[in-house]
Amino acid sequence: MIIAPTHPDEFNRLRSLGEHNLLDTLPEEVYDDITRLAAEICGTPIAAINLIAGDRHWSKSAHGFEGGSLPLELSFCAYTILNPDEATVVPNLRYDERFFDNPLIVNEPNIAFYAGVAVKDAQGLPMGTLCVLDTRPRELPELKLESLKALAKLVGTHFQLRRTQMMLDYKHQQVSDAQPILQRLIDASNISVDKAPVSALYISNLRHEMASLQQVLKPAYR
Repeated sequence: MIIAPTHPDEFNRLRSLGEHNLLDTLPEEVYDDITRLAAEICGTPIAAINLIAGDRHWSKSAHGFEGGSLPLELSFCAYTILNPDEATVVPNLRYDERFFDNPLIVNEPNIAFYAGVAVKDAQGLPMGTLCVLDTRPRELPELKLESLKALAKLVGTHFQLRRTQMMLDYKHQQVSDAQPILQRLIDASNISVDKAPVSALYISNLRHEMASLQQVLKPAYR
C-alpha cells in the first residue's frame, strides 16, 4: 500500500469537520437513503458516506456492509479528498499500486472496484466522500458518475444545513442566557444615584455583569 498524503489544508479541513459535529453520531435516515440510492444507480452492492478525520476513516452511512471506523491507511477515500473537484475511479483495485495489497482487497470483503466523490463544505474543503464499491472489477458509465456527483452535492447540502441549524440553536441559547443578565443591568442602571451613591462595590457588580454578558455572547466559531 501507499498511504495517501495529508490534505494540503488539513488544519482548516479538520476544523470544518469538527464544526459540523458529524463524527460518531447516530445513523440518520436521510443519509441512509442517499447511500442506498447511490448503490442502486451505480449497480454496486456497497455504498457509503465516509468522513476522513485525522488518523481514521468513519462511515456516517453504510449500505451493503457494516460501517464504522478504519485506520486511515486502509482508506480509499483518503485519496479522493486530495482532488475534491474530480471523481476518483479505480476500475480494478488489484492492479493499482496504491491499493493492491490493502487488506480490504486481499481479504474479506475483497473489494475490487472503487468510485468516490468528495463531499465538500461551503468553502469547498472536503470533509469526506460518497463512494460506491464492488467485489468485482468494473467500469462506471459517465451518466452514473454524474449521478454520483449530484448525490455527493446533496450530502454536502445536508451537512451545511446541519451546521447552520446548530449555529442558530447556539444563538438562540445565547439570547436566552443573556436576558436575565441584561435585566439585572437595566435594573442597576435605574437605581437613583441620590438614593444609592455610586460605590466601588456598585461599579464592581456592574463590571461583573458586563463580563458575564460578554462571555454569554461570545461567537460559537472563531
